[in-house]
Amino acid sequence: MMNLALLVGLLAWVATTASAFDYGDALDKSLLFFEAQRSGKLPINQRIKWRGNSGLGDGYSQGVNLAGGYYDAGDNVKFGLPLAYTVTMLSWAATDFRKEMASLNQMGHNLEAIKWGTDYFIKAHTHPYVLWGQVGDGESDHYCWERAEDMTTSRMGYKLDPEHPGSDLAGETAAALAAASLAFKPYNSSYSGLLLVHAKQIFSFANRFRGFYDDAIPSAAIFYTSSGYSDELLWAAAWLYRATNEEYYLKYVVDNAVSLGGTGWAVREFSWDNKYAGVQILLTKVLLDGAGGAYTSTLKQYQAKADYFTCACLQKNDGYNVAMTPGGLLYVREWNNMQYAASAAFLMAVYSDYLSKANGVIKCPQAQVLPQDLLNFAKSQADYILGKNPRSLSYLVGYGQNYPIHVHHRGSSIASKSVLHSVVGCVEGFESWYKRVEANPNVLHGALVGGPTDKDEFFDDRSNYEQTEPTTSGTAPLVGLFCKLQVVSGKSGYHQGSPKPYNKPPQG
Repeated sequence: MMNLALLVGLLAWVATTASAFDYGDALDKSLLFFEAQRSGKLPINQRIKWRGNSGLGDGYSQGVNLAGGYYDAGDNVKFGLPLAYTVTMLSWAATDFRKEMASLNQMGHNLEAIKWGTDYFIKAHTHPYVLWGQVGDGESDHYCWERAEDMTTSRMGYKLDPEHPGSDLAGETAAALAAASLAFKPYNSSYSGLLLVHAKQIFSFANRFRGFYDDAIPSAAIFYTSSGYSDELLWAAAWLYRATNEEYYLKYVVDNAVSLGGTGWAVREFSWDNKYAGVQILLTKVLLDGAGGAYTSTLKQYQAKADYFTCACLQKNDGYNVAMTPGGLLYVREWNNMQYAASAAFLMAVYSDYLSKANGVIKCPQAQVLPQDLLNFAKSQADYILGKNPRSLSYLVGYGQNYPIHVHHRGSSIASKSVLHSVVGCVEGFESWYKRVEANPNVLHGALVGGPTDKDEFFDDRSNYEQTEPTTSGTAPLVGLFCKLQVVSGKSGYHQGSPKPYNKPPQG
């Protein structure tokens, strides 16, 4: 009887996983989310029409133009660390899944999303050793519930300099610019070169003047506190090596492998704060490509840690695994856990490609793992996000028929300026819109909400920010993940019924 029950369950699982989801539609919606998060003067081809211009005077009182960039989540602050990580993830997708993204006619949209961030970084890098790392104050911003177009809160900028260093934020920004230079190289070589100039300068700044960015910008500590900057220094150097092929950067990650923890830290998380798993997989690619040379021995140590992370995700690590919910979602921590599942799934899709091209396998403590096993795991996390979970709920807003409708997001929850022309004040927003029981008036397409508890429970309530607030750093890894899965599922092109995309790669 038990065997029969298992067989029935297996058959049901196979039936539901056979191309059950339209990853192309999910990809389309994910890219739309970044248009909803834009700060600054919106372009003529803006597709999210309920948004308007905002933050045009950012930095003005301090004599610097900091208009542009992205709001990090459901509020109106531009936090530099998650913003830079967001751009790195989008750029990694554009670089490693270039053919797939082009075949789906989405490269233009992704490059636009990247450029919206990199243009801002260029403006924020006002001197080789000065980087503006934040605009707005989280404390005052959270006292108000107002559209970005109506902001009355502080738009002060906060900078890093030699007296107030931030190697973590500067390192991540350098990584983002280096990765973006790779993304743009086939389409706009001059802009790619400009990004690389800034990436090199900012890395030099991060490496020479060491320090935690949230010591330099204390108001960031409550919201995006940094656990350290060693990983970001290695991360930036790894991306700069890939972008330049200059031995200096490869020698840097080898010479500093121990002191900066690259070959010492065995991690079970990849996020805006912790980049070690990304560093380890990125450097394993060098080894798998046969380019290790004199550095092979140390690169193999990086590879061992990359494999540890992989085995932990795939539950093959002899008990030292990443926790999972009963429904099969990776579970790292209570607040906005979905971002960790998304980033791990993206890494597995990337590593699967690297291994496949090198005919490689991973020997986990409990089993040998093939490249396809990594991709299958990545698919399981994507499918959970899109609705294959105990609640049959899509955690990607706007995808499918059943998704969160009370998203913790100011702009989404208040009627658009085109509908409600009058200003919605700081307190009025709470009274008239935050407390409403009705669904948000503006669908925040492509927003990955915080997600369920460790028991797969989810409460769709606007005040439940741990579960219903989305972030750019959460959605960003999904772009590459959905792109890869759409192509391997045997489909191509747009979701039927979607409008023809604007796909001209942006110029510098």
